[in-house]
Amino acid sequence: MSTDPLTDSQPESLPDTHRRIDLVRIGEGRYKATNRRGGVLPIGSGSDPDFSPVELLLAAIAGCGAIDVDLITGKRVDATSFAVRSEGHKVRDEQGNHLVDLRVTFDVTFPEGEAGDRAREMMPRALQQTRDRLCTVGRTVALGEPVEYAEGDLA
Repeated sequence: MSTDPLTDSQPESLPDTHRRIDLVRIGEGRYKATNRRGGVLPIGSGSDPDFSPVELLLAAIAGCGAIDVDLITGKRVDATSFAVRSEGHKVRDEQGNHLVDLRVTFDVTFPEGEAGDRAREMMPRALQQTRDRLCTVGRTVALGEPVEYAEGDLA
């Protein structure tokens, strides 16, 4: 059995709710995140083309919402175009570094016809459901779950 924390699958003893990525340094200011399915994502400090952690957070918020909205509206009809922008302002204040004024904008069009009309009518509710209960990433940010930083052996 492998003991590499970056390639091992999720241990049997962990609950179904557990999510994990592993991260290793691959160069100065550059890192590689790996998920349990083997997906790899380079992460940079913002001085190279790789996504920075802040950009990844914005992408995660947009991606999570996009998946939810697409699943809901796609039950009526497939969108003819689907684009999302996630943005905010990075500030440093008495609370430290953080993002403010987070906004996710959906630019989605549907085909003409009855099914397209149903999908367009569903958009406000799909956005509300995504914001209020479906998107795990956005909900976690909105609820403000504390993050514990710890030192430990990952082997």
